[in-house]
Amino acid sequence: MMASESGRDPKDDGDKATRLEDRRMLILYGSETGNSQDLAGDLERLVERLHFQTFVCEMNDVELNVLLQYPLIIFVISTTGQGEIPRNAIKFWKSLLRKRLPPNCLQQVNFTTFGLGDSSYTKYNWAVRKLHKRLEQLGATEFFARGEADERHQDGIDGTFLSWSLSLRSHLLKEYPLPEGLSPIPPEVQLPPKFTLELVSNMDTSDEPMPDRDTQEAKSPSNAGVDADAALATTTLPSGNPSPVYQEKALDRTAALFSHADTPNPKALEQALRAERMSINSNTYVARLSENTAKVIRGGIDTLDKPNVLRDHPSKYSVEDLSTKEALPPADLLPIPRAWPAVLIENRRVTPTSHWQDVRHLIFDVPAQPDVSRKGDLGLFSYVPGDAVVIHPKNFPADVQALIDLMGWQDVADLPFEHRANQQHMLYSRPRNCHPLANSTLRQLLLHNYDITAIPKRIFFQEIAFYTEDPTHSERLREFSNPSLSDEFYDYTSRPRRSILEVLQDFPSVKIPYEHVPSIFPLIRGREYSVASGGSLLKSEDNHQVTRVELLVALVKYKTVLRKTRQGLCSRYLASLSPGTTINLVHREYDMLQTELIRRPLLAISPGTGVAPIRAHIWDRQDYADAGDILLVFGGRNRDADFYFKEEWESFGVKVLTAFSRDQQEKIYVQDRIRENALMICDIIQKRCVVCICGSAGKMPEAVRSALCDAMVIGKLASDRETANKLLHMNNPIWEEVW
Repeated sequence: MMASESGRDPKDDGDKATRLEDRRMLILYGSETGNSQDLAGDLERLVERLHFQTFVCEMNDVELNVLLQYPLIIFVISTTGQGEIPRNAIKFWKSLLRKRLPPNCLQQVNFTTFGLGDSSYTKYNWAVRKLHKRLEQLGATEFFARGEADERHQDGIDGTFLSWSLSLRSHLLKEYPLPEGLSPIPPEVQLPPKFTLELVSNMDTSDEPMPDRDTQEAKSPSNAGVDADAALATTTLPSGNPSPVYQEKALDRTAALFSHADTPNPKALEQALRAERMSINSNTYVARLSENTAKVIRGGIDTLDKPNVLRDHPSKYSVEDLSTKEALPPADLLPIPRAWPAVLIENRRVTPTSHWQDVRHLIFDVPAQPDVSRKGDLGLFSYVPGDAVVIHPKNFPADVQALIDLMGWQDVADLPFEHRANQQHMLYSRPRNCHPLANSTLRQLLLHNYDITAIPKRIFFQEIAFYTEDPTHSERLREFSNPSLSDEFYDYTSRPRRSILEVLQDFPSVKIPYEHVPSIFPLIRGREYSVASGGSLLKSEDNHQVTRVELLVALVKYKTVLRKTRQGLCSRYLASLSPGTTINLVHREYDMLQTELIRRPLLAISPGTGVAPIRAHIWDRQDYADAGDILLVFGGRNRDADFYFKEEWESFGVKVLTAFSRDQQEKIYVQDRIRENALMICDIIQKRCVVCICGSAGKMPEAVRSALCDAMVIGKLASDRETANKLLHMNNPIWEEVW
């Protein structure tokens, strides 16, 4: 009866709900630097607008049987190192390689893959190709053709991903049509955020007045006629028992007395004081209070008025004149998994101050840490040449304050927040790889965790367009997020290297709710640097329980078409570090040259700071009496400015062919020296040498490989380039480290 009145059968709604329930998709990513994770998020939003229920996570977070529970699966994976699987996908990859797996165990799986690679590497996009092939071997069916992105493309990853994802959308609409009467969610409708920020509810929010600071409370009618000192002498605890206010903890007397410039050992108290202040149960107040406090502190106001150098507020309390200095990021160590506290020993510029590029030689000491697998034992930080360390930079206080002022977050900036996942099936309570301090304030999250100076991506413009009431601004922001207007997007963002903070300053009408910070701002990601130390350099001269780590880092600083000076976030952070600073290092293990290869000669080709991992190999060889000879082809701009480690090569007897491009009228590069010295190159290749190519990605690696083949033809080791290339790869191990 009701069906006839409404003209609609209630069963239709049930059928529609059932069909929507079947629209489920699993998106798995394997990522080393976060790019694959970003693309997985883009795909998630794309298919959510087609009413698919999505589940996104790292490959290592799922077991193989989970694949059978989803009608469709997308794998997004980058290639790392020498054609390797990213570490957050290795566990999953090994599970696919188990010999006991039946040949058709994944025959119910419908999948597609998208790979991220760099054509500068010989093994371009090998990870996605290996994964795709193995899935098909196990019976899985490809429902959409694989896509591959090349970072060398003129438009970067977007050059391939945008067209591939749009084709995927069309395919899904055609092969998996929506129920009648249901349309895709248009871009003008904002999708709900996956994570939000909420005020911490369990903090001590007592309204109990703070002695010596709450002057209005001290002058309230209830205290009229009472001596101020007497009023402050006692207070009533929750138990009802009176207790002196001036307990050591309540007044933070330790901080008051021992945070001054003439304290015998202020650093010894620093960690304890910080831990006390950060405790959610802490009742401590700031060290410097009013004269009433001075009356109960020995030495009185003379003691309290001394210049204060509290480490948790360096810009406020430093005894140095900071009028011309920039406030530096806080020294807090984040709870990053597998991180090792490392003390900076040296931060030395190795290029002349007049040189265009600031290159730093950084030396860290990493003390041994308790080994959780062996109780009572200490574990040493260890690595081999070819490995890297990850450094997590921080934002600068001035930039964070500018964002707080721009967004109008002043009233909440210093309140504690926690992340909230807004979907019940989420594996993570906060964004993956976000590691905040306990009870972080909004300011601390912006300093330590969220990147506000990165170059924004399209999704950023799409999202912030929802937070402006200015129609002109809204329209312009949506234009930048439109894939069909790529030129305008790149002209505004990538080419001038415009940061997120600068975009928000250009569009002041945008007011982002602080709750939505996790869905708008990208996370600060660690930067990888190849270790430049090996052999005996790993050992500290003073302490055998300390491992030394050396880096050679070219700081990113330049001027753009806007004539603005740009500085990379990590470059700016590293430049600010002073010896004695403790930071976190995370070890990244990569393919190493096998020990037996040390007996072979080494042909190393490296422009610029690419010599860092080669230096590690050369130092490692010094520990072996039977190590092979070394020929280094090194390139730079000027012999006097950037001939790194020249003295070391001389002391080790390393033969060096140099190519300094700006020391003569015609530019000379490493590939030119290889061809000019073809007979010498052929001699070492004939001895089955190990070939190392290290340095910047792009045209250099391919140009070097072509030059090696040309040298072999010139030296009559091969009749043509193709034959030379086959012989080179057949007889000579090739190790590449380019970035």
